[in-house]
Amino acid sequence: MPTTPSHPAQPSPPYDGGALAGDPPRAGLKPGRLGVGAIVFFVVAAVAPMAAIVGASPVVFSAIGVAAPATYLLAALLFVVFAVGYVAMSRHITNAGGFVAYIAQGFGARVATAAAGLAILAYTTLQAALWSQFSVFAHDLAADKLGLDLPGAVWMFAGLALVTALTVRGVDVSLKVLGLLVLCEVAAFVVLDLAVIVGGGVSGNSLAAFDPSALAAPGLGIAFLFCITCFTGFEATVVFSEEAKDPHRTIPRAVYYSIAFIGLFYALTTWALGNSVGADGVAEAAAADPAGFVFAIAEHEVGSWLATTMEILVVTSFIAMLIGFQNMFARYLYALGRAGVLPHRLGTAHPKTGTPATAALVVGIGLAAILAGFTLAGADPITVTFSWLLSLGTVSLIAILILTSASIIAFFGRTRLETNVWKTRVAPGVALLGFAVVAYLAVTNYDVLLGGQGGIARWLLLLIPLCAALGFTWASIRPGINYQAELV
Repeated sequence: MPTTPSHPAQPSPPYDGGALAGDPPRAGLKPGRLGVGAIVFFVVAAVAPMAAIVGASPVVFSAIGVAAPATYLLAALLFVVFAVGYVAMSRHITNAGGFVAYIAQGFGARVATAAAGLAILAYTTLQAALWSQFSVFAHDLAADKLGLDLPGAVWMFAGLALVTALTVRGVDVSLKVLGLLVLCEVAAFVVLDLAVIVGGGVSGNSLAAFDPSALAAPGLGIAFLFCITCFTGFEATVVFSEEAKDPHRTIPRAVYYSIAFIGLFYALTTWALGNSVGADGVAEAAAADPAGFVFAIAEHEVGSWLATTMEILVVTSFIAMLIGFQNMFARYLYALGRAGVLPHRLGTAHPKTGTPATAALVVGIGLAAILAGFTLAGADPITVTFSWLLSLGTVSLIAILILTSASIIAFFGRTRLETNVWKTRVAPGVALLGFAVVAYLAVTNYDVLLGGQGGIARWLLLLIPLCAALGFTWASIRPGINYQAELV
């Protein structure tokens, strides 16, 4: 646990590639290659607008009806409040270790390594869950549109191999693919939103969705929880900080631009969807056909060509999302390898491309092993693999956000690097309480996250304290762990 200094923290030495004492210098991440737009692309790709709207918005509508857009804005507001302290701390830390590096500066290496255990659990299970869901969408699309009825596992492992190759190859290649896929997703919804707005829909562009009284509904908790899950991937803003151009300026901008774009995009699109169906019938329509809810509106408002295009873009949206996730998680493992938490080999980057190629390959192999295990066990890709792992990953990630909020308060309380009370205490405190409420909603409604299942799936929650305890213990017996955050 760091001790309280009697004077402001001094800058730590520049990075030497992450080598610990006695180790030879090693290649590090390539700095200065990512601007604000590039980082925002990674964040937007990781939240997968198309997959999130198609998959999550029907659940939100069925839970709270016409107030879905306001609920998305409420979730965005929580992340804005969190970002106040997060951005303030980002000016003093540049580290690919994500939130774990922040927690290390707030509470020390042992608590940070406990959080690292949670991060590994969260991002591994989230990616495996999304690959499983991808297998179903890819199978259905190929079978319906191409008459190619291959097992979903074939598409899943082929996609995983492609994404792993792109991640190993380098961030520049990934960005080109992401840019094209994300732009196509957004363009499809722009066409749909404009069609509804011009036509007026059933509700005639009603603003009832933004009436605060509409939020006072029994389903607010569930709706809010699912809206929060649509911001998964937000951590990419700090994970790519070592590769950012002027990170102390780029990262704050990328944070706020990402939240603003995601929140407004979700709110505008769900407002259009709600108006298309009508305020009185949107909850019932979403509950009756959640899988086809968005596609039916697209076909009604624009035509079958848009519905078909969106069905294709859902699949490519998964690819974009998983490219973003794997790039982000590879850098997480790189930072943990460099810090001495994981094998040092993971903390190396390719000398020419500056890409954490070894970590990216390990991520791909690990995911393949997990998915092969579920597949060979005959697990249903949606009701078991997807539901179980997504739920576990979501709760794990919320726990990390709570720890990060608390670490911001602890960091500024200890270092006094900034004294603005709103940035250093109030906003992080409100965010901590907000995420604590989300955690309560997630645990108490865990069966809803599981799609109505319980039983053995609930026992998987024990992996959260177990992974945290293992991380804490590992740091206690390995005192050389050093997260190498740069204090400035």
